[in-house]
Amino acid sequence: MSKRTSAKYKLDRRMGENVFGRPKSPVNRREYGPGQHGQRRKGKMSDYGLQLRAKQKLKGYYGDVTEKQFKRTFQDASRMKGDASQNLIGLLERRLDMIVYRAKFAPTIWAARQLVSHGHIRVNGVKCNIASRRCDVGDEISLGPKAKEMALVLEAQSLAERDIPDYVSVDSDHQVTFTRVPTLDEVPYPVRMEPNLVVEFYSR
Repeated sequence: MSKRTSAKYKLDRRMGENVFGRPKSPVNRREYGPGQHGQRRKGKMSDYGLQLRAKQKLKGYYGDVTEKQFKRTFQDASRMKGDASQNLIGLLERRLDMIVYRAKFAPTIWAARQLVSHGHIRVNGVKCNIASRRCDVGDEISLGPKAKEMALVLEAQSLAERDIPDYVSVDSDHQVTFTRVPTLDEVPYPVRMEPNLVVEFYSR
């Protein structure tokens, strides 16, 4: 399991964007970067800087997965047929913790990861505690008996700030089916993601 090593909203301040689309993000009040030099005029960013920034933003959005895990996902995407950037997004969206988050079983990606790692999630009726597991099309993801009554889950299901995307089909309040691997355009990112720059970063 990937451990969050820093405050999640630091990414928002560093990027100058509300990466997670949360109403409590500090960027809503302070659009400049963190630290004593955060308000200085920014110089023109190099191509490498743009690529690195795109990678950090995408990696951070998916719960700050480790560099090793993220790079391995990119390598898997580049070996697949078709556009590597679209394949990368498809593989990231197939992660079990991400489907739990998309299904609104948890309010944040970190809460979704915790639900999985604590054994509250079932895949096709079988308990799974591996957050990075790649789900297949047609897999049914459901909540365990204890999770159905958890305040965290009930809070997430009542959130109005995001909707369940089309590629996650709702079977009931406690079960969804992963119907297809999405393309970049279908993924409901709160900010613009540039996986093509991530591909360029790793292809240097």
